[in-house]
Amino acid sequence: MKFRYQGYDRTGAGVSAQIEAGDEAGAREQLARKGIAVAELVKVRETPGAAGGGGFGSGKRREQVAAFLRQLSVLVETGTPLVEAITSIEKQLEAGPWKSTLGRVRERLEEGAQFSDAMAAHPAYFDPVCRSLVAAGESGGKLGDMLSRLAVFMRQQVKLRRTVTGAMAYPCLLICVAFVVVVAMLGFVMPRFEGLFKSIDAKLPPTTEMLMSASAFVRTNWYYFAALAVAAPVAAWFSFRTDAGRAATERVMLRAPLLGPVTRAFATAKLARVLGVLLEGRVPMLEALRLTRSAAGRDAYARLVARAEDAVTRGESILGAFNDPTLINPSVAEAIRSGERTGRVGAVLVQIADHMDEDNDMALKAAVGLLEPLILIGLGLVVGVMAISMFLPLFDLAASGGGAH
Repeated sequence: MKFRYQGYDRTGAGVSAQIEAGDEAGAREQLARKGIAVAELVKVRETPGAAGGGGFGSGKRREQVAAFLRQLSVLVETGTPLVEAITSIEKQLEAGPWKSTLGRVRERLEEGAQFSDAMAAHPAYFDPVCRSLVAAGESGGKLGDMLSRLAVFMRQQVKLRRTVTGAMAYPCLLICVAFVVVVAMLGFVMPRFEGLFKSIDAKLPPTTEMLMSASAFVRTNWYYFAALAVAAPVAAWFSFRTDAGRAATERVMLRAPLLGPVTRAFATAKLARVLGVLLEGRVPMLEALRLTRSAAGRDAYARLVARAEDAVTRGESILGAFNDPTLINPSVAEAIRSGERTGRVGAVLVQIADHMDEDNDMALKAAVGLLEPLILIGLGLVVGVMAISMFLPLFDLAASGGGAH
């Protein structure tokens, strides 16, 4: 995260700039090491899809960038000049923001700018991880190879997003169906039975009386429920955009009995893949950790990477920071230990991320497979109780009428 500070250097001159750190304490420590006396330190709110967003913008933009990098890597590796390759891809696109973005990138290249610098003008599409890998490829004279690595990385991210979205679609649909069924029964079905119950003038079971009271309350105060249905998602969205709301949501997701282990496993695999790809791309360790922190997506993991940054700054191993079993799978810590011993931390992290993604895919399907029957059982119980409560008085009436006859 970024902080804007004002203070004084060792000569007493006033200074004002921005600094990146895992938290406020880390920012103050960095400034103290630079000999800056802090007078004011304020966290900078980063816009979604920019550098701190932990991704390549929205899902649609992410897919557009992934497809672009895949085509570009093939063209560049076959000897096509970069400007000509981008022009060829641009011609295949329909008019829209993405085509306009590529057009502006191409124009910057024609003016003599570096590809990474041209990408930097469009952070909503190209985040710091993408730009740093391209810059590393440019400086090492291996742009085609780096684009190929980046294309594989982006396709993996798109695949992961589709896996999670596809797995959660059905449970969310079931929850919406359950909500609609309950509202329909309380608002439309129950009133018809209420008139019938009054006409037979029979004593109603307690569950039926409770259901009739609930139905009357919902119909009388329907506008409150309608306002709540609109306001609750909006309030949740605004709450998630605040530090406190995001932190609370993160704690729940990381500690939830069923989703917690899956959430931690996905976050760990993402962190390992981003750091591994950067290190394999010959990005310096400190810069790779800074970019990994910005792409972590979760504050708990950003703070963990910030501790690793501090360790590297002091000349220590990053293993101590990553050896946290509450957040990091022990296999990742062991991979880092092995990689540091052999000098291949990046390659080992990418390999362990591949294995974790396969395991996480199965774990997610298993968790969703357990969640779906739970939702169906809950929906069945609710609908069953409501149906029995509505028909029980009629059964009692039929039984009493049959006995009298």
